[in-house]
Amino acid sequence: MNVARFSLMLVLLALIMAGLHAQEKKETTLKGTILCAMCALKETPKCETAIHVKEGNKLVTYYFLDKGEGEAYHDAVCGGERKDGTVTGTVSTKEGKHYITPKKVEYAKK
Repeated sequence: MNVARFSLMLVLLALIMAGLHAQEKKETTLKGTILCAMCALKETPKCETAIHVKEGNKLVTYYFLDKGEGEAYHDAVCGGERKDGTVTGTVSTKEGKHYITPKKVEYAKK
């Protein structure tokens, strides 16, 4: 009986962990100001794309997990330009920094 109860607990724990993992991979759309983390923010040693998003009273920076200056959309912000836009992808956090793996990046039309 104890073995059956223990096995049931393991199965339930595995289902809970799978659900939490699935939530982490949820696709999100962020709207804000897209910029180069090196040229505009002076925060990275090489060109990387980032987006500033207003969350409540705070301005949060999400760094793109991509090829950096090798991405076609990076040229529009490299050199210090800042452009309003949206990025859709999966969000993650590591060591207090926010990241997004972009699937789609769009700049606002003027």
